[in-house]
Amino acid sequence: MKKNIQIALLMAASLFMEILDGTIVTTALPRMAVDFSVNSTSAALLVSTYLITVAIFIPLSGWMAQRFGKKRIWLIAVAGFTLSSLACAIAPNFGFLLGMRVLQGISGALMTPTARLIVLEKTPSNLLLKMTSYLVWPALLAPAIAPLIGGVLITYLNWHWIFLINLPIGAMIFFIGIYLIPQDVIERVTRFDWIGFLQIALSSGFLLTGAEIACRPGAGALRFGVLLLVLGLIILGMFIQHIRSVSNPLFSIKALRFPSYRISQTGGFILWLSVGAMPYLLTLYLQTVFDWSAVKAGSYIMFIFIGNIGIKPFTTPIIKTIGYKGALESAFGMVLLSAVALAFVTPQTVGIVIMALALISGVGRSLALTSYNGLSFADVAPIDRNSANTLTSVTQSMAQGLGVSLVSILVRILQLFMPAQAAYGYAFIALGLLMIHPIIETACLPKNIGANTL
Repeated sequence: MKKNIQIALLMAASLFMEILDGTIVTTALPRMAVDFSVNSTSAALLVSTYLITVAIFIPLSGWMAQRFGKKRIWLIAVAGFTLSSLACAIAPNFGFLLGMRVLQGISGALMTPTARLIVLEKTPSNLLLKMTSYLVWPALLAPAIAPLIGGVLITYLNWHWIFLINLPIGAMIFFIGIYLIPQDVIERVTRFDWIGFLQIALSSGFLLTGAEIACRPGAGALRFGVLLLVLGLIILGMFIQHIRSVSNPLFSIKALRFPSYRISQTGGFILWLSVGAMPYLLTLYLQTVFDWSAVKAGSYIMFIFIGNIGIKPFTTPIIKTIGYKGALESAFGMVLLSAVALAFVTPQTVGIVIMALALISGVGRSLALTSYNGLSFADVAPIDRNSANTLTSVTQSMAQGLGVSLVSILVRILQLFMPAQAAYGYAFIALGLLMIHPIIETACLPKNIGANTL
């Protein structure tokens, strides 16, 4: 196996560990709330605090990788993530556990973009599709299997194992990384953009905090959450204006002038909302409305993963045959139709139908994400890939964090006017209809877009 592929798989393993940890904790919250004698709202901070911390510190990663070297930052991040996972597992009280989740979030924020940069920064355009395919599987696999793994661990062991499973993964990839990843040539970097960092940090924090608070019971929480969301959007606008006007921005947005990159941020953002929200929504639906156990619900969610992985060997041939445009249009159609069809699933529906719809959803997600990842750097020069990668990491992190919160808010509001089953049904339809924008956006693309990567 070539060294560049070995490095890509190593980086993918670190992405898998980070993404899995961000989602698997959800299944353990009820048990952890009982053990630490806290209410469910406080326990939910273990998820929201992690996601908010990741979103805040991701913009720092590009500058730090340039200043101190990608290999060094990645190794520090992996070590920090692994050690903070151990600390979470042995936490003596809730406050200590929450603090360790913050450290996990900081480590994850530095690890994820740096891992992508190590693989993609100097990859030739004609190899981008191949190399990005190795980085897609963690984002597809981790959210799909997290409910099942979490359910099994909680049912047969205890919540501590949700963090302990990171130890062998982290230790293994750390020591392999020492010998496998080449040393960086550290170049001179520009002065750090503190104003831009504070603006994007505040914007990310307000947006994700507002979405999380708006999910809580009570009209007051909803109003306060919406206020924070509006403030987050205002500060985001200030940040965009700032990075356009300064000579040393936190990261450049020049890559957005290329349609191939721009659609990976716009349509890609919407797709990541769906990727983050669908497994969560379906898990909650099967447990709440169908009254299934966490293990049984997780076993059905696994079919999203089977679709993700089952189509993976064929995604590159499909893209090469029908092009990025055809692949994206086909993928969006599968995601839309499967989501809408899930709205009509009831406790009386034959199980194989639910499995099939989850499978189709997984196939569509896998094909779309592989296409977007292959396209994203197609026209971006290697010198601009650090900034482009940082922006991609910011949008993906925000989309995944907001996806779960926004679909929870939607279900909560709908339940004020209709039974739970109907509320979940409309939420599935809403997730499907999100694909309309990417479909229209893709229809306007030239047929040969991204041809230089094929």
